[in-house]
Amino acid sequence: MPFDFRRFDIYRKVPKDLTQPTYTGAIISICCCLFILFLFLSELTGFITTEIVNELYVDDPDKDSGGKIDVSLNISLPNLHCELVGLDIQDEMGRHEVGHIDNSMRIPLNNGVGCRFEGQFSINKVPGNFHVSTHSATAQPQNPDMTHVIHKLSFGDTLQVQNVHGAFNALGGADRLTSNPLASHDYILKIVPTVYEDKSGKQRYSYQYTVANKEYVAYSHTGRIIPAIWFRYDLSPITVKYTERRQPLYRFITTICAIIGGTFTVAGILDSCIFTASEAWKKIQLGKMH
Repeated sequence: MPFDFRRFDIYRKVPKDLTQPTYTGAIISICCCLFILFLFLSELTGFITTEIVNELYVDDPDKDSGGKIDVSLNISLPNLHCELVGLDIQDEMGRHEVGHIDNSMRIPLNNGVGCRFEGQFSINKVPGNFHVSTHSATAQPQNPDMTHVIHKLSFGDTLQVQNVHGAFNALGGADRLTSNPLASHDYILKIVPTVYEDKSGKQRYSYQYTVANKEYVAYSHTGRIIPAIWFRYDLSPITVKYTERRQPLYRFITTICAIIGGTFTVAGILDSCIFTASEAWKKIQLGKMH
């Protein structure tokens, strides 16, 4: 007798004339298909969408930077002449630079009455400060007006990622035009290293920061101290890492199989229970009639 390969069929077919369609079964089947379609579309959306996972760890992520951080500063002082505005940089490694001019420009505002300072420079990865002041001017003004608007202060690469909402430009838009013109301003920054890794594994290094500020008029034994806009910074040992991830194909297929199989199984059990109960009720009604 020849071997019948059909013996391995675990999905035996029932002849159509041995099955009985019901209205309840039709309703459950339609609801089942709609439910499967809804879950399938939800899972497909999740599979296509790129997920961004964040984690924290203690390390210096950008070891190839030479211990430097790039800084971008854009600030307007509407009541201070450009020839008076300068940038000074200090840190705990002994750096003390007065009147930094590399990669910077001063743009006159209000017919030369004010000034907009735009600069790009680097700082060492140690606590320090940089400040906008009149310290580098050849002649110090009597009453320098340090009211200002900060348009941008950022560290490292610029990250323009839609799903990452960090404090990369926390001081952007800071308006101190109504403050005391003779007051100094202290911005205390806590810089947090940030890494963004895309799906290809390419990493970009940036920095977020938190800020606290105070405004004061400083005096010494010789009189009032010349005001300045100070940015005092320190680095956090904690690094924030954002990683782009997409759900693997095998997990998507497994989830879809689970949705289809589970929904059909539950729907079959529900239909079987309803059908059995209706048949039992019919028998009870027939028994009462006799």
